[in-house]
Amino acid sequence: MARMRLGINLGYWGAGMDADNLAVAREADRLGYAVCWAAEAYGSDAPTVLSWVAAQTERIDVGSAIFQIPARTPTMTAMTAATLDSLSGGRFRLGLGVSGPQVSEGWYGVKFDKPLARTREYVEIIRKAMSRERLTHEGEHWTLPLPGGPGKPIKLTVHPVREQIPLYIAAIGPKNLEQTGEIADGALVIFFAPEHAEETTLGALRAGRAKAGKELDGFDLVPTVPMAVGDDPAALADLFRPYTALYVGGMGSAKQNFYNKLAQRMGYEKEAAEIQEKYLSGDKAGAAAAVPRQLIDSTTLLGPVERIADRMQAYAGAGVTTLSLAPAGFTLDERIAALRTGVEALERAGLA
Repeated sequence: MARMRLGINLGYWGAGMDADNLAVAREADRLGYAVCWAAEAYGSDAPTVLSWVAAQTERIDVGSAIFQIPARTPTMTAMTAATLDSLSGGRFRLGLGVSGPQVSEGWYGVKFDKPLARTREYVEIIRKAMSRERLTHEGEHWTLPLPGGPGKPIKLTVHPVREQIPLYIAAIGPKNLEQTGEIADGALVIFFAPEHAEETTLGALRAGRAKAGKELDGFDLVPTVPMAVGDDPAALADLFRPYTALYVGGMGSAKQNFYNKLAQRMGYEKEAAEIQEKYLSGDKAGAAAAVPRQLIDSTTLLGPVERIADRMQAYAGAGVTTLSLAPAGFTLDERIAALRTGVEALERAGLA
């Protein structure tokens, strides 16, 4: 079986666990985790967090999961990526995503339209800028330099450590996954179930790679997987009911919820509709109770180390190359223990 690397996803900064998050990142660095990801929505920004983590770790990569496309011009993102790669000694990974309509339009004032075309053009400009050639671009969403004015083609002055910084896209829907396979170096996914990998993820990625004349070999498939260690998987699954209900039921509108559609593609059409109806009506407890345990169990790592090792084998068998853990825990000691269990499980699974 192919090897699989481990990552750690810190999620959002500023959730009351800032000092703990830094300690978790340091311990992951010590344990040999491959990458530490940080997220952003409408609170903490990812670049500042990643700079802070990179300054206080030695070997672990730092990655954005994600930089929101509506938050920055593509050239600003290229500058940030080059700076982070330089400051970290070549340890930065660039993850991008369109966010959602509520955040894009409500927080950034950017119309959430044509997300696929916008992402493709955004990536094109970043790649041009990172090549450190003088930048020109004529597209639907950006024109550089602006015509008829004083602007002129400029090239990036910061030289990243690596010739090509790994570029990832957060993708859920089939069209987005296909485009990600075509234009990116990796995919950031959540609610990834090995049992449904082909119909939810791999088929679309493979089609995109084929468009680029490539195969999945060398492409980094990176699901973030919640994890809880203990002897009772059923009880542990209940920890993630509110989390799953939030995404499947409340992340977006009734008409546009990518995670709800993903649950439907996994065979939970009726349950996804019930979760969403309850959540949007304000019955969050009812929505959480309606989440099938199997949906939680198939998209998380639950139980003792032996069970987690078995599930890691399933993830690796489904094509996962980097498994990013999101350990549950009310205390720092619990989260650190989960990190160590992750390493032990990976070794038991024969994937280290």
